[in-house]
Amino acid sequence: MLSDLAYRGRKIFTPGDLKPYQVDPVRFVYRLRRKGWVTGLKRNLYMIAPLEAGPAGAASHTVHSFVLAAHVVRPYYIGFWSALNYLGLTEETPSSVYVATTVSAKSRILLDVPLVIVTLRPWKMFGTTHTRIEDEEIVVSDPEKTIVDCLDHPEHAGGIRHIDRILRNELEHFDLERCLRYARRMRNTAILKRLGYLLELHGRYPDAERVRRFASGAGYSKLDPNLLAEGPFDERWRLRINEPRLRVGGWA
Repeated sequence: MLSDLAYRGRKIFTPGDLKPYQVDPVRFVYRLRRKGWVTGLKRNLYMIAPLEAGPAGAASHTVHSFVLAAHVVRPYYIGFWSALNYLGLTEETPSSVYVATTVSAKSRILLDVPLVIVTLRPWKMFGTTHTRIEDEEIVVSDPEKTIVDCLDHPEHAGGIRHIDRILRNELEHFDLERCLRYARRMRNTAILKRLGYLLELHGRYPDAERVRRFASGAGYSKLDPNLLAEGPFDERWRLRINEPRLRVGGWA
């Protein structure tokens, strides 16, 4: 049965997947967990240990962290810092896996993998691509949606300085028109303000001007929402520049 489950792509399975075998799922799972053939990931979700895991079974086996994350919540996509690293936009590897979803769920540790669950509004669940990892289809945000998400929540991407460094080094790899379309769909003008300010900071004036047409909004937003509300106000972008190293002339 385990071999057949694995063959059908159910290496991570639920009791409902056992119906075709006409077994008592409670007893079946209990016995296999006791013998180390499966391990529990969460309530009613289990992982099969492959033969190569040895006598220690599932307790010693690990799977790709994205595969684990894909089974925690639905709908979902791998995003923020995790997507930045996976897409090759940063060499910095986060200690956690960041998972975006529309459902309310708590962050947790699964098989020693810290999962940060970021709950988004339904209209923010777009801009994804599919990839295969360990024979499973995994949903990841595309480059433009990743950078827009990170500007929406810099705290899930290493802070605004990390995002700025990525924009400076990888700007030519982004479709800025797509970034702009995505940012407008997010219904948060702070994203546009941060994007335009960083573009202007590095001399991308025509691109910054295109962004500024849509970045109007009453009140000031913080350049980095995770830092204290201090520092000068930028009237042009309606931003509080609370990261000193990202002020005009700051890098110099």
